[in-house]
Amino acid sequence: MDFSKVIGHEDIISRFKSSIEADRVSHAYIIAGEEGSGRNTLAYCFAKTLQCESGGTEACGTCKSCKQAESGNHPDIIYISTEGENIISVGKIRDQLVGSMEIKPYSSRYKIYIIKEAEKMMEDAQNALLKTIEEPPEYGIVIIITSQPEKLLPTIRSRCVMVSTKPVKEKDIHDYLVSKYSVSEDKATFAIEYAQGNLGKAILLASNENYEKLVQSVIDLESNLFDMELEDISYTIQQCENYQVHIQDYLDLMMMWYRDILVLKVTGNPDKILFKKHYSVIREQANYLSFNELEAKSKAITVAKERIEAKAKLEDIMRLLIMTLKEV
Repeated sequence: MDFSKVIGHEDIISRFKSSIEADRVSHAYIIAGEEGSGRNTLAYCFAKTLQCESGGTEACGTCKSCKQAESGNHPDIIYISTEGENIISVGKIRDQLVGSMEIKPYSSRYKIYIIKEAEKMMEDAQNALLKTIEEPPEYGIVIIITSQPEKLLPTIRSRCVMVSTKPVKEKDIHDYLVSKYSVSEDKATFAIEYAQGNLGKAILLASNENYEKLVQSVIDLESNLFDMELEDISYTIQQCENYQVHIQDYLDLMMMWYRDILVLKVTGNPDKILFKKHYSVIREQANYLSFNELEAKSKAITVAKERIEAKAKLEDIMRLLIMTLKEV
C-alpha cells in the first residue's frame, strides 16, 4: 500500500506530498476521522514515504526501508496503541515514545511514532507527549490518529498539523468493491449506503461473510422487537456475543434502521432508505412510532455504544438496550 493505491483523500495526500517535496515536514500531525475512514492507511503511507530511500513523494516499494515498513518491522516506525487496555497510560508514552525518541534513528532520516486511538491517552500521558512535541529532536515525528480530536489537550492540538478524513465518493467505493471483491450490485449498493463514505465499513460489510449474518440478525431483531419474549431476547444477546468483534457495527445498523423510519416519516420516499427490502415493516413502524420515540431509541443505542467503549459487560448492555427499545 502506498499513496497511489489509497481510495479518496486526495487533499490530504496532496498536502503530505507537498510537505515532503518542499522539505517542510512537521514534527507533529493529527489525522482525525472515524474508524474505517482511512486514518491508519494515510499514516502508514506517509511514514513509509518519509522513510523511503528514494527520497521522493511516492514510496518506491522496493528499497530495504519500504520492505521493512510493509512487514511491520521498521525500526524507525513505532506504533503505540491501547493493546486491549482501553487506555494509553503515561508509562506507555514515556517508555515507548519520550525515552525512545532520545535515541537517534537506526537507519532512516526520521524516527516516526504513530499513536493509534489517541483519544484514549490519559491526561498525564498527553502532558508527557506535549513536552516532546514542544521540543522534538530534528528527526522526530509524531502522527496522532484519533476519532475524537476534542479529547486531546488544546495545547497538543495547537502544536500539530491537523488533517481530517472526508467521505469517499460513492462511485470510488463502488468501483473498488466490484473490482476487488467481485460483489453483486445489490450488495455493493447496501454496503455503500450503510458506510456513508467510510470505505473501511463498506469493505467489511461487502467482503465478510459474518457481516451478512450480522445484518440479518439486526433485521430479525428490529422486525420482531415488540413481539419478543425473554427467551427470544436471550437468543439475540447470544448472537450479539458471537459478533462481539463487530458489535459497534451491529449497533450502527440498528441506528440505521431507526434512521430509515425517520426518513420515511419525513419524506415518504422509500428510495432514500437503507433497508429497502424491508420497506413494508419500516413503513408499518413509521406509522406508529413518534418522532420523540425515535429520538429516545437512538439515544438508547448511543448510550449502549458508550458503555461498550467503557468495556461494560456486553450481555448486560444488550439486555438493557433491547428492553429499553421495547418500552420507548
